[in-house]
Amino acid sequence: MLVSVLKFQLKHLITGIIYSIIVFFIDLALPLGVASGVPYIATVLIVLRSKKIKYIINIAIFCSLLVIIGYFYSPEGGELWKVLSNRFLALFAIWVTTILSIKIIKETQKEIKILRGLLTTCSSCKKVKDTEGSWTKMESYINKHSEANFSHGMCPDCFKKYYPDYEYKEVSKDT
Repeated sequence: MLVSVLKFQLKHLITGIIYSIIVFFIDLALPLGVASGVPYIATVLIVLRSKKIKYIINIAIFCSLLVIIGYFYSPEGGELWKVLSNRFLALFAIWVTTILSIKIIKETQKEIKILRGLLTTCSSCKKVKDTEGSWTKMESYINKHSEANFSHGMCPDCFKKYYPDYEYKEVSKDT
């Protein structure tokens, strides 16, 4: 599980780096004065999918450096104030996108509660042993340690076991 999450995160980081390099070469091909630094914003958004703040900050720094390097190595053209304004606006857009992306990740992380680790459960009654050594109903434990709620029903196997004289009928969520 952890390996697949890391692969997912690295995939988006590598995709972002490749995209940044493509944008950089397009930037180098265009004369100064053309706002070619703005597409770097998409790189930050690509890396946002990794949900790793350090990757987002690193890609924003990388893109910012490419915008600055692009200024020095792009073909001549444009008025200096326009060229500098476009570069400044590209840097501004990259960092506003980065800051908003980090804020989104932090807000999302506040809302998500994930149970992690090994839960000791009774093989018979399914109670969970907590960190103090007390045994608690699984529903109570999960309600206390996450934001999940429970609704009870009966699976077809248990229904047949406890009500052998009746036919199991699935109840739809609409009723």
